[in-house]
Amino acid sequence: MSSVLPTNYLTPTGREEAWRFTPLKRIAGLHDPAVSVIDRISIELFGSARAGFNISTVKASDIPAKSTTTDAIVQRLRSEVTEVLHLKIDNEAVINEPILLKRSAGNSGEFSRTVITAGAHSKASVIVENTGDGIIGEEIEIRVEAGANLTFITLQEWGPKAVHMGRHHAIIGRDANFKSITVTIGGSLVRLLPTVEYSDQGSSAELWGVYFATDGQHLEHRVFVDHGIPRAKSRVNYKGVLAGDGARTVWIGDVFIRQNAEGTDTYELNKNLLLSDG
Repeated sequence: MSSVLPTNYLTPTGREEAWRFTPLKRIAGLHDPAVSVIDRISIELFGSARAGFNISTVKASDIPAKSTTTDAIVQRLRSEVTEVLHLKIDNEAVINEPILLKRSAGNSGEFSRTVITAGAHSKASVIVENTGDGIIGEEIEIRVEAGANLTFITLQEWGPKAVHMGRHHAIIGRDANFKSITVTIGGSLVRLLPTVEYSDQGSSAELWGVYFATDGQHLEHRVFVDHGIPRAKSRVNYKGVLAGDGARTVWIGDVFIRQNAEGTDTYELNKNLLLSDG
């Protein structure tokens, strides 16, 4: 089951639908196999470990991706990454304090894969905070198992030179609830793919986002919700602000309702506010 908008398997040129708004010259070769990119786990737990979850580094071959993708950068990083950070929330665990993950980015291009597993009937919130001037190609796969309730928050508070190309993909199990909150205010170029698929009935996804682009920033969000299961629900609400010379935002929101997805309940909204002529 494909869960992102299509692009060519070959190196993107900018003529493809999925890449036509992205300034490829500014993404530091993350899309180009001819450009060397290091394999590095750049996310780490902030604070001490607590009961109810475990965080570990595992071989990429031991935790393969459960979703398919046609995104060129994600395909490339999957083929090159050797280790994966795995955050596993225990079955039936109720964790009241948010689990905070911070990224320590380097100065050169790097790839990173993270898997977050919310065990059956668990309840937790996970925050990923991005700061600094890194050049990152990442995939975060979120597995929300049956009856789980997970809130996933990403904060893009990057420095002015940062490049962030990321896919945040949720797979939602039976009667599970997933809420994603995306805040993007920093970085030179940020392109995020918040995507969702459902693995069983009764599941629900809420995707909220806010972005604020100022001078010279390119902030791009491509939301895709794949309704391939009957009786699942989705709500998408993104809001953006542009202010300053050369500020640019892109928002693409697609919902795919497959033929067998009877009883689908979905709603999508995007609003933008222009504060200057740019």
